Amino acid sequence: MASTDTRDASPSPKNDLAGLEAGLDALETKHSAERVGLGRILLSKVVPPLVAIALVITLWQLAAASDLKPDYVLPSPLDVWASIEKMWLEGTLLGYIWTSISRGALGFAVSVAIGTPLGLLVARVKVVRAAIGPILSGLQSLPSVAWVPAAIIWFGLTDATIYAVVLLGAVPSIANGLVAGVDQIPPLYLRAGRTIGATGINGIRHVLLPAALPGYLAGLKQGWAFSWRSLMAAELIANSPDLGTGLGQLMENFRTFSDMSGVLATIILILVVGIGIDLLFFSPLERRVLRSRGLLTKG
Repeated sequence: MASTDTRDASPSPKNDLAGLEAGLDALETKHSAERVGLGRILLSKVVPPLVAIALVITLWQLAAASDLKPDYVLPSPLDVWASIEKMWLEGTLLGYIWTSISRGALGFAVSVAIGTPLGLLVARVKVVRAAIGPILSGLQSLPSVAWVPAAIIWFGLTDATIYAVVLLGAVPSIANGLVAGVDQIPPLYLRAGRTIGATGINGIRHVLLPAALPGYLAGLKQGWAFSWRSLMAAELIANSPDLGTGLGQLMENFRTFSDMSGVLATIILILVVGIGIDLLFFSPLERRVLRSRGLLTKG
């Protein structure tokens, strides 16, 4: 009588593991295929904002055409575009934009240099957190424009006034973002780092900062937003020919001459620059960090 070997009928752990790996590979392949679909990217990323912009412009044009307000109060989109075109043809548009961007970039870089060690200090030293943690949160919620009168008294109508306002607006956001990132690090990571000898500066460089990177990056992103907003507030109020003309000063100049088309054109330029910096720098960096940690599989 032939004997029946029942061992072949039951699945082995090795086969189960191979099947699981194949299934995960199939899922990753599917996600990769979806990512490279140009049509889907355009449909999900490009079309919605374009539709929203077209809708806003249409409603704006309808409001201007219906004479809800006089033309000098509510100009049409074409009038605003004419103001931008005029600055372009005069060769002054890029100069205005560059003045503000260079100030914002320098102020943001200094803010990162100050806010990063300050955030680490607050996050890791309990006494420092108890002493200045609430102050940082209060400074972050304080409107940037509130610092402009004090900065003018301290430094006069100089570049120092503008940079002081930018720093006071951005440093608390960057520091608090890093504190939040450090607070979210699993304690196991820190213990593992100490076990392999990553302490002091090496622990901060190789364990603490990499583990806190998502929260830190969110703080940097918010810090840039506060830098840009603080810069516009400072330029708008601290207006002097010796300072040069940035977008904030430009908007105040248009207001002085009651040129509403110029005012709206400058507002649009400020908005475009802010969105452009986010899309060109912070959003790709954020996606790269999230994807490297397995937190983003599409887009």
